[in-house]
Amino acid sequence: MGPLSGGLSPFRRAARGASRPAAPSGAFASPAAAGQRGFTLIELLVALMVAAVIVAMVTLSGAPNPERALRFDAERLAQLLSLAREEAQVRGAPIRFESDDTGFRFLVFRDRQWRPITDDGDLRARPWEVETRLVVERADGRRTLDFGRDLVEPPYRVRMLRQGATVTIVANGLGAFEVLE
Repeated sequence: MGPLSGGLSPFRRAARGASRPAAPSGAFASPAAAGQRGFTLIELLVALMVAAVIVAMVTLSGAPNPERALRFDAERLAQLLSLAREEAQVRGAPIRFESDDTGFRFLVFRDRQWRPITDDGDLRARPWEVETRLVVERADGRRTLDFGRDLVEPPYRVRMLRQGATVTIVANGLGAFEVLE
C-alpha cells in the first residue's frame, strides 16, 4: 500500500467505518455533490409543448388572410379616391378613376383628352396583387368615377370583389369615404 492510503485500501477503510475521502472540488465534482439538479423529462416535455403552441400561434397570425388583404386594399383605395377628389379641385382639372381585374389608375383631363397621371406618386397606376373586380353603384347609373371642381357630388358605392369576399366603399358625396364589410 502506498503512503497516501494510510496503509489500508479504500474497501478496508469503509469496512472499518472510516469516512470516505472528501470529493475534490472543481472540474471533477459530480452535479449531485455540488447540489445541482437537471431537468426532468416532464419539465422538458412541458417546455416543448409551450414552444410548439407559440410557434403555431405565430404561424397562424402571419398566414395571409384574403379578407384582411381585401379590407386593407379597400382602405387604401378609399384614401386614394379622397386624394384624387382633392387633387381635382387643386388642379382645376377633372380626374377619372379606372380599373379592371388586373389593376387601377387615375387619369387627368388635359388638352381635351384623358391622360394617365404620371407626375404624382400617390395617384400612379397600380396592379392588384390578386385579381379584383370593382363594381360602381351610382344613383345616376354611371359606372365611372370622375372627380371635378364640384364640392358636392352624388353619393355612390364601390364594391370590391375578390376570391369570394366583398368589401364596400361608401362615398357620401361630400368627400368622406367609409369602408364597410
